[in-house]
Amino acid sequence: MTKILVTGAAGFIGSTLSKRLLARGDEVIGLDNLNDYYDVNLKKARLAQIESHSNFEFVQLNLEDRTAVADLFKNKKIDKVVNLAAQAGVRYSIENPLSYIDSNIVGFTNILEGSRHNNIKHLVYASSSSVYGLNTTMPFSVHNNVDHPISLYAASKKANELMAHTYSHLYNIPTTGLRFFTVYGPWGRPDMALFKFTKGIIEDTPIDVYNRGLMRRDFTYIDDIVEGVIRVLDKTPEPNPNWSGDTPDPSSSIAPYKLYNIGNNNPVELMHYIETLEKALGKTAIKNLLPMQPGDVPATYADVADLETDVGFKPQTSVEEGIENFVQWYKRYYS
Repeated sequence: MTKILVTGAAGFIGSTLSKRLLARGDEVIGLDNLNDYYDVNLKKARLAQIESHSNFEFVQLNLEDRTAVADLFKNKKIDKVVNLAAQAGVRYSIENPLSYIDSNIVGFTNILEGSRHNNIKHLVYASSSSVYGLNTTMPFSVHNNVDHPISLYAASKKANELMAHTYSHLYNIPTTGLRFFTVYGPWGRPDMALFKFTKGIIEDTPIDVYNRGLMRRDFTYIDDIVEGVIRVLDKTPEPNPNWSGDTPDPSSSIAPYKLYNIGNNNPVELMHYIETLEKALGKTAIKNLLPMQPGDVPATYADVADLETDVGFKPQTSVEEGIENFVQWYKRYYS
């Protein structure tokens, strides 16, 4: 039995991942601070699905608490870590930058230190498609440089990748960063578009459609994300013997370090996404067309060739199937 620390265990991805890990026989230590960035009752409802499992233990604490995190690593004898806890949201980072420094930088440092001092076999951590920033080469590839983020959220995720590499290089800790592309599905986050759109359409209130609907996103269904995480977690990265400082590949290293995109590899226009939701709900949205928001990019598109080659998996759930599943869950949860 492998003992895995999942941070952000009451979150959208963390709770779904924990459920899958428990189902296959792993022992899960679930960490979350249950903050009020969005509805705490939703977080507690996610936890209620797994907290009675005999191999699950929930720990409530802040990643920024250096002493508490160090004690957790020391006392729980953890084998592997999946760090999903973070202050999320591109737009929120424009108004509340310090919360990103506390959680995403200080908190991640404490995870790295815990991994360093406790012989963690593999640290997998959430990065984000937002690191691609001003890049316009499509599809986005982990082999391209990502040096021009346009939000502090994106910059904090890029920083996590750099920090992880440093610890892999100095202390030989195997680390893998996962750049998630617009995750959606049942038990999703209320601050994300699908949740907001569904609520607005049902309640006959206008939905805000940024860039007048001309955005394209590589929407990725939650089950595909979790399948990718598990396959990567089971594959400990090795140093790349062909890596060269003359032509450095950003996705690998002479250290045990790796980066992957997890996206659907199939960008969808925002208006098609909304139309699919309207069809699933049987109602038409009242659309409030707005300009592009600061920190946003017009399109995302994941190159997942490395994921497919290394772990034999490529996300493929269509938005039609994924949105229908979300709508059915939403109606049940809020009935």
